[in-house]
Amino acid sequence: MKINRVCLVGGSGFVGRHLVARLAARGIRCRVLSRHPQRHAGLRTAIGSELRAVDVFDKASLQGAITGCQAVVNLVGILNERRPHDFRRLHVELVDNLVEATRAAGARRLLHMSALNADEAAGASLYLRTKGAGENRAHTLGQPDIAVTSFRPSVIFGPDDSFINRFATLLRLPGPLPLACPGARLAPVYVEDVAEAFCRALEDPAAFGRHYELCGPREYSLREIVEYLAGILGLHKEVIPLPDWAARLQARILGQLPGRPFTMDNYLSLQVPSVCREAGLAALGITPTHLEAVVPAMLAAETPRGRLDRLRRQVQSP
Repeated sequence: MKINRVCLVGGSGFVGRHLVARLAARGIRCRVLSRHPQRHAGLRTAIGSELRAVDVFDKASLQGAITGCQAVVNLVGILNERRPHDFRRLHVELVDNLVEATRAAGARRLLHMSALNADEAAGASLYLRTKGAGENRAHTLGQPDIAVTSFRPSVIFGPDDSFINRFATLLRLPGPLPLACPGARLAPVYVEDVAEAFCRALEDPAAFGRHYELCGPREYSLREIVEYLAGILGLHKEVIPLPDWAARLQARILGQLPGRPFTMDNYLSLQVPSVCREAGLAALGITPTHLEAVVPAMLAAETPRGRLDRLRRQVQSP
């Protein structure tokens, strides 16, 4: 299956920005759909990429946007609901629309971003259940004329992520850091490895119908990651592991704040180890990248040495 143009839904987000760059480097043109394309002008710097304003819940507009593309990539996902039923709408109903529009537009390839532990029937949280439902629908509704591949990553990290950077921000706040679910098990996967997995699967018939679990090479507890970040940042920070009752209380309180930084649904997701049972990256010929190989450079500008170097450059500049 030769693919020259890909339509990306959710392509202006964290993973999408990295994927567009990799696809463009392979000579594949990218059409990124967004309700607000003016906010993502930087994506136009990727050779052959275009931004198109589309309401993905308008079936006619969605079909029109996909027309001319041989493949579709769905990267849409949210960790928290702003309004009731947002999980269902974005993780399930959108998939229904997308499969229908993909078929009507004549595209025959669909890559779908799911999540590790996604399970429609037995997912620990509403997030995981709706992610599982969307993944199931992508595969079943796509048959027989759309080749579907789904990806189930653990938590994804990279320079512009909302995982490492969020905890780095929290660590800089005064006082100790109360940490919910300190024993949660994670196998963080590098965003560039995830983007490469999508690229390698795109034209590979062996990937058709497959579900790939994507993890980094090492498992950590959440507390280990946070304490590692504190060390990288040169901070002598006290991390206070919260007992289960306190973690639940924290989730109920923070879930009511603007932005909902931590909710009961997040708490429930963390009760299941986010670690792989299958080596999806290896199956695609990718050697997973260690957290320690990336994070020091990511945070270098925020260490005491990094701040000193930045100040020195500012003083020396004419």
